[in-house]
Amino acid sequence: MTQTQEQETADETARAVDAASRGCPEYRSNPHPLYQHLRENAPVCRITPPHGVDSYLITRFEDAKAALADPRISKDMYAAIDAYRSIFGDSSIALDDNMLFADPPKHTRLRRIVSRAFVPRRIEALRPRIQEITDALLDQCSTLQSVDLLSAFAFPLPLQVICELIGVPEEEREEVQQRCSVVARTGFSKKDKDRLAEAETALREYFEVLIARKRKAPEDDLLSVLIQTSDEQESLTDGELLSTLWVLLFAGHKTTAYLIGNAVFTLLTHPEQLKQVIDSPELLPNAIEEIIRFEGSVENATFRHALEDVTIAGTLIPKGSLVQIAVTSANRDAAAFESPDAFDIARPGVQSNHLGFGTGPHYCLGAPLARMEMQIALDSLFRRFPKLSLTMPADEAKWLTVPFPAFRGLTELPVALDPSRVLDDWASGMPDIA
Repeated sequence: MTQTQEQETADETARAVDAASRGCPEYRSNPHPLYQHLRENAPVCRITPPHGVDSYLITRFEDAKAALADPRISKDMYAAIDAYRSIFGDSSIALDDNMLFADPPKHTRLRRIVSRAFVPRRIEALRPRIQEITDALLDQCSTLQSVDLLSAFAFPLPLQVICELIGVPEEEREEVQQRCSVVARTGFSKKDKDRLAEAETALREYFEVLIARKRKAPEDDLLSVLIQTSDEQESLTDGELLSTLWVLLFAGHKTTAYLIGNAVFTLLTHPEQLKQVIDSPELLPNAIEEIIRFEGSVENATFRHALEDVTIAGTLIPKGSLVQIAVTSANRDAAAFESPDAFDIARPGVQSNHLGFGTGPHYCLGAPLARMEMQIALDSLFRRFPKLSLTMPADEAKWLTVPFPAFRGLTELPVALDPSRVLDDWASGMPDIA
């Protein structure tokens, strides 16, 4: 490489790091080329996101996989309380006293308790109810006009399911959903943080009341099981119990909601492979794993910080630094996946290889539930509406633009469930995949 070429590469890398730091819109709409450049030229780079706390971004698969399980890189954000407060504000701190933001032995204790309430039989018992919720939501969707599938289906489904699992009464779910929506779409501005604090306070107060009610009158739900376990066996403090509800609610619906949207969009933009799934439903489970790898809903793992100086890919991450692990980038690494930018529903071994649910001690406890919801949602949707089509050009899709987000997802997903019935030139001109 000539000196000029080296300088051009260095300049391009500097621009890529700056784009990753600022979360500029063109990067947010399609981060994959930028991540590829970083993997090749700056696999661990220092960035300064809009929240103002310098972080180190890890983009290669092997580095990301190792970092997710590295005990030197802590999830205990209480140990980095000043940085955490500056990013999210005081209102978030009390709600994050849970297993997601803990290290062993606390993490081990909290996860063991929650696992008792999250047993496979309880998850599997939800299958008929998930199907009922899915069918009811699809019943409400119009076939005579374009529908935003995110707001009409992808978000309500997992939120209703996790509320059902936790034990939130059906008549109270709408208010919980509205508060969750505020928290889900909040950025880093002063106005955003004020709205975030208000929504978090309202949800915290609601959960406190719900916990008190379940203590007096337990039911067959996860919250009642957690309360009983805490009262009779290992204990969760009241703060840990409330915070556990919080993480289950958000981890249990946002990731799945965006994933359903990403899945529908990806399949609609790959019509030949969608036709294969419709014709051969047994292909759906592997297709879902490939969607999680190809366009998963978790772009960056939740915050970590270095407990000591750590060197990764030749870059020193100083003690105390925030660490961001780009799961979206890792899952498109050519060193881990052949033709990583190609979507292939028949890709072998994808379930055991992608990092969409993490790895190590913090591997997603709700992965079985998410997979079940995805299979029911996609099977029901395409079986019922096999000619479902986008009502916008794919290259005009609107993706989340919150700078440096945890999530990768669309802000809306306009579709025609039955294009033949929609009086819309765009829908009627879509290719027929059935």
